[in-house]
Amino acid sequence: MLDWNDYRRQLKTTMGEIARLSPGTMDGYRTMATAYKDSGHLDAKTRELMSIAVGVALRCDGCITVHTDAAIRHGATKEEIAEACNVAIAISAGAALVYSARALDAVAQHPTVQAAAAKSE
Repeated sequence: MLDWNDYRRQLKTTMGEIARLSPGTMDGYRTMATAYKDSGHLDAKTRELMSIAVGVALRCDGCITVHTDAAIRHGATKEEIAEACNVAIAISAGAALVYSARALDAVAQHPTVQAAAAKSE
């Protein structure tokens, strides 16, 4: 496993380098990443728990370490973070199920499979 605290520090340094090399990109990202924070509809802890779930579902280590840190700073418990991860697990499994149906649909539309089906009719 990673040393998550060290990884988070490394990310901060590397993101700083990206910001120096491409300030417009980083400014755009910051604008997008903070645009929703003033809506007042969700509290910071809830947003961070959602971010953890999305980070897990997307397999983004950077998202996991940054948003886990922020969630804890906003009062999230280990149990709440585990529940957010459970949501990611359920969504990922559900997405795999849906995309399995898409794969079978692609098989059904393949010319070889359609030709074989036509011959058997």
